Amino acid sequence: MSVRYLIVDDESVAHEIIKKYCAMLPNMQLMQDCYDAIEAIEYLNHHTVDLIFLDLNMPKLKGFEFLKTLPSPPQIIVTTAYQEYAIEGYELNIVDYLLKPFSFERFLKAVNKARTARPKPAAGLTNEVKDDKQERFFLRTDNKHIQIVLDDILFVESSGNYIKIVLKEETITIRGKLATISELIPILNFVQVHRSFMVVQKHIKSIEGNQIFIDNYTVPIGKFFKAQVDGFLKK
Repeated sequence: MSVRYLIVDDESVAHEIIKKYCAMLPNMQLMQDCYDAIEAIEYLNHHTVDLIFLDLNMPKLKGFEFLKTLPSPPQIIVTTAYQEYAIEGYELNIVDYLLKPFSFERFLKAVNKARTARPKPAAGLTNEVKDDKQERFFLRTDNKHIQIVLDDILFVESSGNYIKIVLKEETITIRGKLATISELIPILNFVQVHRSFMVVQKHIKSIEGNQIFIDNYTVPIGKFFKAQVDGFLKK
């Protein structure tokens, strides 16, 4: 599913950077370049978007003042050179606050947060029914970024300096450690059941002895993690 995005920023360089970064990711669809908030309001009166990259210090109408005019704002990623407005931004339920200049990796983290955040109604007057409500995120592997459906992840396995991410239809291997998996994958219900395995609890089919059965896979339960498994069985 494409992410329809809008750039609202009075600096052309900022537009070019955001478009360059978005072009490196699949399914990012630019809807409009807006160089002030009035342009954005006019566009949103007739169109819908999923995500806005919003500058704060703009002529005519400041970024947060513009945001307050939207009755049902989409996901908002603030892009600004001013750190002092961060608290106000989070009070307005923005997804992330990027300080210029920001790297591609920091940008990617913000986009992933937007994709996995709780969906909001898209801004604009048009009523649209989303045909795909599955949460997705981007995962970097080698020199490319893969878009993954969050619900497809069954479990992860650590192997040396690499992590195997086992999905319903495939397995992806990336460099990393199990201890830092939460920095790579935005999943809240990971449960560690072995020093080398973490599982997504809702995908567990059954547990027998020291084995967990997920889909067509068998995952061992480590002796030091047995109490933790027993704990969520009692919930």
